[in-house]
Amino acid sequence: MDSRFDDVFTHPENEIFRVVFYPDRIYHARYLNATRSSRYRYYVAEVRGSADGTAIKGDVFLGGTKLCPMLRIEYSGIRLVEQAREFNRRLGPRTKAWLKVTGEDPADSAEAIVTLHWDPVIGAYAAEIWETLEPPDGTAHDHRVLPLMGRNAPITRVPQLSPLLGSVSEVAMAFREDGVLYPTGQRLGNPQWDNAYLRSHQEPRTQEPSDPRNTVADSNYLLDFQRGFFIPDAGQLAPVNYRNAMTDEGNPDRRDGNIVQMRWLFQRELGSDLVFFHEVTVPPGAVEGTHRHIGSEELYYVVSGTGTAYMSDGDDPTTAAYPLVERPVFGVGPVKCRELPVKPGSVLYTKSGGVHGIRNPGTEPLKFVAFLYHTT
Repeated sequence: MDSRFDDVFTHPENEIFRVVFYPDRIYHARYLNATRSSRYRYYVAEVRGSADGTAIKGDVFLGGTKLCPMLRIEYSGIRLVEQAREFNRRLGPRTKAWLKVTGEDPADSAEAIVTLHWDPVIGAYAAEIWETLEPPDGTAHDHRVLPLMGRNAPITRVPQLSPLLGSVSEVAMAFREDGVLYPTGQRLGNPQWDNAYLRSHQEPRTQEPSDPRNTVADSNYLLDFQRGFFIPDAGQLAPVNYRNAMTDEGNPDRRDGNIVQMRWLFQRELGSDLVFFHEVTVPPGAVEGTHRHIGSEELYYVVSGTGTAYMSDGDDPTTAAYPLVERPVFGVGPVKCRELPVKPGSVLYTKSGGVHGIRNPGTEPLKFVAFLYHTT
């Protein structure tokens, strides 16, 4: 076996990564399919995760010699369990993954449906897509690994994806039921999908406020392997304008001139359960309606201007000394809220079930950055 594997594994900096920054480290100690035989080793280049899905890219070595690039997909199935449960079904030993793999050249991409197999060792569905399943001349696959290989097997080759496995830049993913009822094997006419539900992202395709053309439906999860992003001046990015954001009919703040600007800095680039990071501008006299978060958390950090924020009474007990007012909460109705003065450096952190909103009664724009993520 090539000693470089053990050399990399025992570097002090990688021992630190192993504890603090799991799982994105140079050598991946996690269980992978072929590691049941010591003849196989993996070099994991990078790991990306989003919601219930994970993509691991790297190379497979056999007998110390590089065999081929590989892409491993793991899916916990938590969201798909809920989709199937609505039809009184439960997931079986297999699910399907729709994958769109893009290479280093954005013009190079390919799609495929891949079978994922439940793996009790990791508590998730998984498949490894290898560029080739053929061993080098004069060698053979280990008898403990060979049964895992083949079409629709845990270790598989997908001809459409093979040319891109050595240069993966991003992977779009969606997951669905296998197509048969478990455990009877009856065919399903309506297999359910976990395709990020109604997840979308925003683009400034037009400056018309609240124009539906600015909302791009995605219907998949995106795992981006780009390692860094630099925006020289976020203020130069075109905003998306919203009229009467988070205000119902009958809300006294709802009027044609109530327009809030949002510069969407990062959306699908973010991993895990992160949804967006953006800059919000509330012009003088405008308001972002008070609203409740369910299943998500959001953090506001004020960077310029002054204004008034609203937080539901009792959400933060330390705000009890601030004025108590009644606010119309989007989709909920009147709620008692604390009226909080904000300025550069002020922070509002709202957890699931919490209420917040912000108003600019001043003469200068109020700007804050917002960071939102799912709670699970």
